[in-house]
Amino acid sequence: MDRPIYMDYQATTPVDPRVLEAMLPYFSEKFGNASSGSHAFGWEAQAAVKRAREVCAAVIGAEPMEMVFTSGSTEGIGLALKGAAETCVPRGRHIVTCATEHPAVIDTARYLAARGFQVTWLPVDGEGRIDVAELAAALTDRTILVALMAANNEIGTLHPLAEIGRVCRERGVLFFCDATQGVGKVPIDVRRDEIDMLSFSAHKLYGPKGAGALYVRGKDAPVRLAAQCQGGGQERGMRPGTLNVPGIVGLGRACEVAAEELATEAARLTRLRRRLHDGITRALTGVGLNGPAEPRLPGNLNLWFEGVDAAALMMEMKEVALSAGSACSSTEREPSHVLKAIGATDRQAHASLRFGLGRMTTEWEVDRVVELTVRGVRRLRESAP
Repeated sequence: MDRPIYMDYQATTPVDPRVLEAMLPYFSEKFGNASSGSHAFGWEAQAAVKRAREVCAAVIGAEPMEMVFTSGSTEGIGLALKGAAETCVPRGRHIVTCATEHPAVIDTARYLAARGFQVTWLPVDGEGRIDVAELAAALTDRTILVALMAANNEIGTLHPLAEIGRVCRERGVLFFCDATQGVGKVPIDVRRDEIDMLSFSAHKLYGPKGAGALYVRGKDAPVRLAAQCQGGGQERGMRPGTLNVPGIVGLGRACEVAAEELATEAARLTRLRRRLHDGITRALTGVGLNGPAEPRLPGNLNLWFEGVDAAALMMEMKEVALSAGSACSSTEREPSHVLKAIGATDRQAHASLRFGLGRMTTEWEVDRVVELTVRGVRRLRESAP
């Protein structure tokens, strides 16, 4: 094969041809600045941004005016956590998050801790789930913010967003959700789930890199965020700077396609994921599942192989592009913080691989990956001392 089979869809996704088609005109003939209000080029860009804002809001059950366009989830997370912390200081300095969050949340929480905020790190069970009762017990009259993800990028665990949101609303605490892996893959509704802020990225749902959105509640109980940079006042002053019109158009079209196909694609990916899991475990002993069997992020499968080093296994499987963990920490050889949090030993963590299935994954590819995985594991076990 000229290129490997792609099995790393939690790291990034290819741009869907329908998304690319929608974006292309905004690089050339429709190149206007969305802040230019005095001529047709600017109006054209404004209309495209308005349409994308409506679609992005609809996919999560929000209102268009509640969407702030960003460069992606990392920026959105920083704006939400730092911006909310800054405005809520008069009430308190206590933040609650979780041991299995993405590094963008963990590092931001540590940044705030170094500046005088108290951070409580909730533990998780062996499948990566928090105990909502423990969350409720951790809240105090000085708690200002809870930050918990929708779906874990490494082990596919889905947090009970509606339960978390209900606890936060009852206690008057802001609830921020990193939904990077969830939007367009599992149903999310910010009103139903009582979410105050939520971030996601285009490149995780077949859109372009460098585009994302942050939902900031503007109805019922409006959330105020302190801007983290200053400039032209775009995005209600929360994220100033010239809007990335092609990227925003791509994000909007990606959300539109994902919403239309969510149910059927989730079912297809769940079926393929089970086919992959069953194929590997029928042929091999000493294979464990990281994370829950169900419910789980449809396209995520994370397995550990007894007696095998994951880095060596990936070298055996050069026909497959996959990951041993988060793309943001793929150059590190420290055990995954997510796997350690669920109780995995160092040996199990170093023996774990993440298989990420997506929109372009076929049955043939799944069967081929089963074959290559089984062959690679057997070779390594036979050669092990």
